[in-house]
Amino acid sequence: MNPHQSQIADHLPFTWVDGPGNRVVLFFQGCNFDCVACHNPQTIPLQSVHAQQWSLEDALQRIRASMPYISGVTVSGGEATLQYEFLVALFSAIRNDPALAHLTTFIDSNGFATREIWDALAPVTDGVMIDLKVLDDALHKSLTGQSNAQVLQSIRHLAEIGLLYETRLMLVPDVNDSDLQLRETGAWLMQIDPDMRVKLNHFHAHGARAAARQWAEADEARKARNRAALTAAGVLRLC
Repeated sequence: MNPHQSQIADHLPFTWVDGPGNRVVLFFQGCNFDCVACHNPQTIPLQSVHAQQWSLEDALQRIRASMPYISGVTVSGGEATLQYEFLVALFSAIRNDPALAHLTTFIDSNGFATREIWDALAPVTDGVMIDLKVLDDALHKSLTGQSNAQVLQSIRHLAEIGLLYETRLMLVPDVNDSDLQLRETGAWLMQIDPDMRVKLNHFHAHGARAAARQWAEADEARKARNRAALTAAGVLRLC
């Protein structure tokens, strides 16, 4: 890893759906999951002819170009923590620049990062959004190619150090959204933090990889049932 160079798949100069407030989003190239339902499979390889090599100053210039209309910066992917040394340098530069220091720094992650990586990022990070695909480890492996043990550990650790902004659940009808699965997931999350913010992201077939395009999409009744199952498990901050 190079703390002064990064592989960037794309960026959004302005969005209001990737963390609190209006934000710039940088999408980093490379992911350590191989999700069946991935909507951005071009970001999975660590190297891509379609990605751009950005220096630290390149990233800062993109952020400055969106001023004064933003309140923060979110890094996503791919999986941004694969390039965590660059993230530390970028977030540190933001905090040390008087014109940018008011911006909040957020990470949108699959959670497959070690405690050491999170602790390196913690001093310069304001919040982390973790995707939890499913609580069951065997099903998680079939959906992502990886165990969820590291993801669960990340959720627990980030909650303990006050950096977990929200846990996101990507729900697919009849794949990972049974009432039992959701009650168990909600109960597990609530025993970590009864005030945890939980966001539901329901699956959309459009744009997904071919293997997932036959999956069903949740209708409004299904979405309401999912919310009810999580509420019954004690999830209070559900969005």
